[in-house]
Amino acid sequence: TSLAITAVYDVLKYCVIVAIPALATAYVGFSGVLGWPYADKVAKCSAIVCTLLGTLLSISTAQYNKKEPPDLE
Repeated sequence: TSLAITAVYDVLKYCVIVAIPALATAYVGFSGVLGWPYADKVAKCSAIVCTLLGTLLSISTAQYNKKEPPDLE
């Protein structure tokens, strides 16, 4: 299960750092050219989602790093 949790963490981290900002930027850019609606709302919502997920991931990482390493004896 540790491997599965690590995989979920990695996917969420990728989404927060790369995918969501890239998709939001593309939408906002194309909306100016193609006249797509709600560009400002898409930008604001993506910033909110990235901030929320980034905060939760940071808290999770801090709690994980506080755990004591297993005794190898």
